[in-house]
Amino acid sequence: MKTRRIGTVGVSAIGLGGMPMSIEGRPDETRSVATVHAALDAGVTLIDTADAYHLYADEVGHNESLIAKALASHDRGGEVLVATKGGHLRPGDGSWTLDGSPEHLKAACDASLRRLGVEAIGLYQFHRPDPKVPYAESVGAIRDLLDAGKIQQAGISNADPEMIRQANDILGGRLVSVQNQFSPAFRSSERELELCAELGIAFLPWSPFGGIARAGELGSKFAPFASVAETHGVSAHQVCLAWLLAKSPTVIPIPGSSRPATVRDSVEAAELTLTAKELAELDAA
Repeated sequence: MKTRRIGTVGVSAIGLGGMPMSIEGRPDETRSVATVHAALDAGVTLIDTADAYHLYADEVGHNESLIAKALASHDRGGEVLVATKGGHLRPGDGSWTLDGSPEHLKAACDASLRRLGVEAIGLYQFHRPDPKVPYAESVGAIRDLLDAGKIQQAGISNADPEMIRQANDILGGRLVSVQNQFSPAFRSSERELELCAELGIAFLPWSPFGGIARAGELGSKFAPFASVAETHGVSAHQVCLAWLLAKSPTVIPIPGSSRPATVRDSVEAAELTLTAKELAELDAA
């Protein structure tokens, strides 16, 4: 598996997003653990999770606990950088709410530490800006966690360019990752991707296939991805990930999965090289 960097840590060029294993439509635990193990067997060393990846109100941190269990039962589990997030909440009615207060973020980090069973979280990210809380206060809490040694590296998610620069300043130049939505269907984070490339900050595209409900439509909605896939004898999803990787050495896609087969397919994108002509066609799709 080819590698890229998040701050001081080398990770697989393709990561694994854990959300589908814990929200609506999630599989049973046995299949989820098998999915994580398939990722590790294929060389994945970055797994993205969050305390808000759960279905019911009384199971906060479901995905973190699941990931921790899967890693503990695999001989390569200790090689993985687990990236988790705080600041989002799920009341249990299907909705998503926000709490970016420093008090919540610090308490959430402590809870994530316990669920993950670690002394310091490898990468902790502020999940989403809370309009009720000044952004500087939320990021200030992440800085405090970094200074206290509770997290080893700090990131943000769902941020615009101004927020990226502000967060990096507040963190004293220690911002290592930005996790934003980016896919053939959602390209408005191009500015953020380019800024991260300029600053040397890892850019982690979430929902690279357009989201759980639309992932199967990638090839039919964006014909060039299907056409290039046919040329190479691979899936449109592999082409999509290779397209993202080609945008910048700082890009590390984190496609979500809940099946071993889809993990294996995604990982193969790290070895797929697209021509300049193909990349131009995909950019124009």
